Amino acid sequence: GQGRGNSGIYLQGRYEIQVLDSYHSKTYPDGQAGALYGNFPPLVNACRPPGVWQTYDIIFHPPLPDDQGGIVPGSFTVLHNGVLIQDHVPVTTATTAAAFQGPVAEGPLMLQDHGNPARYKRIWIRPLK
Repeated sequence: GQGRGNSGIYLQGRYEIQVLDSYHSKTYPDGQAGALYGNFPPLVNACRPPGVWQTYDIIFHPPLPDDQGGIVPGSFTVLHNGVLIQDHVPVTTATTAAAFQGPVAEGPLMLQDHGNPARYKRIWIRPLK
């Protein structure tokens, strides 16, 4: 279910990577830990047991407006505990319950609170060149 450690990482306040205790947990596929929430389930469940720190490495290229009024798709690659779970997944629109809509070059990093205990440490952000 979605009742253990339910949280999320919103890149640009638009695109949610699900944070969830999915260890031996039954939940819908695109709601598992590491899912691009509501869109793409993770390739595998890489969750460690409850109480053990998890790691997420997220490589994100945002979708951007083009000169003709369209959108150039962005992409996500996610490693969860060192395991590739999302591989250059295309993204053009915000995920469900996003605070903001529409493509932008930059935006806030937001951590979601669903009322379940979740802790974060050592959050690093590096621009891609």
